[in-house]
Amino acid sequence: MKKRFIAALLGVGALVVTTVTTCFQGADAATPRLTHISGLHAHRVCAKPSAGHAACLSKVLVNRQGAVPRAAAPLSTALTPTQLKAAYGLTGTNGAGRTVAIVDAYGYSNLERDLTIYRNYYGMPACTTANGCLKIVDQNGGTSLPRTDLGWSQEQALDVDAVSAACPACKILVVQAKTPSFANLGTAVNTAARQAGVVAISNSYGGSDAPDSTYGTYYNHPGIAVTASTGDNGYQGGSYPASSTYVTAVGGTTLKMSGNTRVSESVWSGAGSGCSTYNAAISGSSSFGTGCAKRAMADVSAAADPNTGGLSVYAPTTTKNSTWSQYGGTSESAPIIASVYALAGGGYSNTTPYQHPANLNDVTSGSNGTCPTTQWCNARAGWDGPSGLGTPNGTGAF
Repeated sequence: MKKRFIAALLGVGALVVTTVTTCFQGADAATPRLTHISGLHAHRVCAKPSAGHAACLSKVLVNRQGAVPRAAAPLSTALTPTQLKAAYGLTGTNGAGRTVAIVDAYGYSNLERDLTIYRNYYGMPACTTANGCLKIVDQNGGTSLPRTDLGWSQEQALDVDAVSAACPACKILVVQAKTPSFANLGTAVNTAARQAGVVAISNSYGGSDAPDSTYGTYYNHPGIAVTASTGDNGYQGGSYPASSTYVTAVGGTTLKMSGNTRVSESVWSGAGSGCSTYNAAISGSSSFGTGCAKRAMADVSAAADPNTGGLSVYAPTTTKNSTWSQYGGTSESAPIIASVYALAGGGYSNTTPYQHPANLNDVTSGSNGTCPTTQWCNARAGWDGPSGLGTPNGTGAF
């Protein structure tokens, strides 16, 4: 049904840009969407972590006043579900019956409402607590959900929308840790691994490099794909849990699309990379010339640049209100890769991509900083730090 409306993108104290557009319920990339406002820039949604804690790795486009502009429909520059599936050859795959778990800190009181709006707009099947597609629990698997935190709520919105975009038939489990301490987040990961049907667990957060001897028991779940974001500050060295031997470390790219055609993909300048000083290398990675004596990150990558390849998301701006927005960071790429594992339905191991590199899009251009060993921060043929072995080209590498 057609709806004619005036869509205004508003920022506090900013210039008001008004666009007339036609919106079709359930349409996707073919739907006319709101014109992008010039002057938006990426802003991280979570504060930097303290010792023993992690920070979420989401970035959102904000105006000059630092506010997310209100939008009545998706931004025209934001990556849609159809574009995401086309870019990575995921059209026609189906993860029905499999569950992707999202682990984040704090609560998000309007998660189900916002997810419903997102999925309705893009014509996806309903995913609610009532029909069993969506489940939200605390870090121990109970119903005592933690207090709401706006930044981590925005992170959760990106995560559940990314899973929906890549694998709309997947079920979604959200496990909310009481705080972003590694102990609480790790407890939440263990809880996620115990839930029936979970095949992949996405962790869109990170802190400084840390040893598996301290935290590895939280992330060591054979038979379940555990993904972790490598970070959003470029080449910085190891970041835990992406630097764990037990996870798939997910870097980030700048993905350019023309409609549903993948035009190019390069290293995103913010993608984290580096070598762990503590943890053992991934089995099979030694033949790829990582240059790291121990664990190298990333393993694989996906769209993460919040400006070019940032995902269309319906997310909160306050504890009560939400809006359409554009999100990125390696918080975008980690749930995408977790969903690809679910679509693949294989052994869910972080060694699998190293056994099937030909089934990935090799990212060979771009850089994320300055480093002592070239491949740690510069794209090249084969493995490199920011993009790992590359991005999905179907599900054959997973």
